[in-house]
Amino acid sequence: MKLRSILTTMLSGVIALSSSAAIAGKLDDIREQGYIRIGVSLGGEPIGFRNQKNEPVGYDVDLAYRLAEKLGVEARFTDVHGDARVSMLFSDQLDAVIGNMSATLERAKSVNFSIPYARAGLRIIHQKEMAINSLADLKGKKVVVGRGSTGETFLKREVPEATLVYTDNFAPDGILLLRQGRVDAGIEDSSLIDYLATQTDRLETLPGLLSNDPIGVGIRKGDQEFLRWMDMFVSEYISSGDYETSYKKMVGCRCQPSNIEANMVTPKPLQAILII
Repeated sequence: MKLRSILTTMLSGVIALSSSAAIAGKLDDIREQGYIRIGVSLGGEPIGFRNQKNEPVGYDVDLAYRLAEKLGVEARFTDVHGDARVSMLFSDQLDAVIGNMSATLERAKSVNFSIPYARAGLRIIHQKEMAINSLADLKGKKVVVGRGSTGETFLKREVPEATLVYTDNFAPDGILLLRQGRVDAGIEDSSLIDYLATQTDRLETLPGLLSNDPIGVGIRKGDQEFLRWMDMFVSEYISSGDYETSYKKMVGCRCQPSNIEANMVTPKPLQAILII
């Protein structure tokens, strides 16, 4: 019995040490190296782009800088788009992605997402001269989509007769195709589409949103403590009012961001991990 008790105690100690090591993980690594590798999409205003000094700016970039500041480290950016946002997290080339990435069930199979820091819906933009008044009118039309985007998935399901024109980066490549009149329409995140429509007279949007998607910070799977910390970071960002302030600064002072709940419930398995 004594030997069994000793073995049980030793096993408990190993489990505790393993749990502590797992919890330390990414947060300790980032603080020790002094920087965080963040993927951002710098393809177009207002979400992410480069200013006249070639500096990254935009709604997502503001949040990325805030993340680095809260961690007390330097922000190091990589411009990522489409499927690369997931693959670079999966291969541990990035510590986090703040790149207008919808938290879909399919993507969640490969990476973890924080609670939403924004919500966005898909919207159609089209040439004014085209008779496009509904989704059905996209049949046979050339519609530009970002490869691997939620817009691509939506159109394949809802309007399979549309002719999809693929770009790796909707902004700026898809935007250029629309401006030049080389495609009939495009589908993307509403904040980008709405902004684009104000910049040119030849384009207009279809009324209404086609989806209401949560946008989260993406991180690599396997580190629940880092995910928990990221949830708390986003929750504080929203409840502080900075979410609304940043959105209005980048998208337009008359625009209202989608309502997001800052409250979050810690899953029971994670509560157990935090207690250890």
